[in-house]
Amino acid sequence: MIPAQLHLTLPLWLRDKVDDTRLYADDDAKIALAIELARGNVENRGGGPFGAAVFTGEGRLVAVGVNRVVPQSCSAAHAEMMAFMLAQQRLQRFRLNEDGAKFILATSAQPCCQCYGATVWAGVDELLIGARSEDVEELSEFDEGPLPADWIGELKKRGIAVRRDIRRDEARQVFVRYRELGGAAY
Repeated sequence: MIPAQLHLTLPLWLRDKVDDTRLYADDDAKIALAIELARGNVENRGGGPFGAAVFTGEGRLVAVGVNRVVPQSCSAAHAEMMAFMLAQQRLQRFRLNEDGAKFILATSAQPCCQCYGATVWAGVDELLIGARSEDVEELSEFDEGPLPADWIGELKKRGIAVRRDIRRDEARQVFVRYRELGGAAY
């Protein structure tokens, strides 16, 4: 019989790491959380070295995600995708900002081609990035896929502001640690 339901989960260790009552007032705090999620995923061997979080414009945490591709046997289970899906489920809308409210995605590393596409449609107004895609490819075995030559400009045309290199060195260190622990072996 063909499956009729999809079930993706975040690792249990996240419950102790995430404070959804806190106000994440600035870009640095938002990216710090995304990097901490990525680091925790590596240290707990929960999946790949990526973390993401969706915030309201005021800095309230809506949802988080970490990479779950290998443990969930699902190529779509990237950190950004998990955060988007959980935020959309929590708010019961497929486009987060459909009512004019502002939403922000903070991600430990630049979105790959899949997550870039989802960012266009998910309804976020800002994209905050730690490590660049060239950092990811330099420090790991991941292929981030093709993006438009002016990917930042394409997002800007769609009303999505991009800020990157926020805590970049710290975000790069997560990939170094991932490699030290054996990388894709888990």
